[in-house]
Amino acid sequence: MTNANNVAAPKQSNKALMAVFWLYVVVPLVWGVTNTLAQAMKLFG
Repeated sequence: MTNANNVAAPKQSNKALMAVFWLYVVVPLVWGVTNTLAQAMKLFG
């Protein structure tokens, strides 16, 4: 029989590592959106 109190707590995450991973995602995303908008302005502007 399992006890709800025996459930392992999630480990504390390293905030600096999470920031690096978010930058790894956000920087190319922002570059892509900016580039797409610049190309669209050439096409429709």
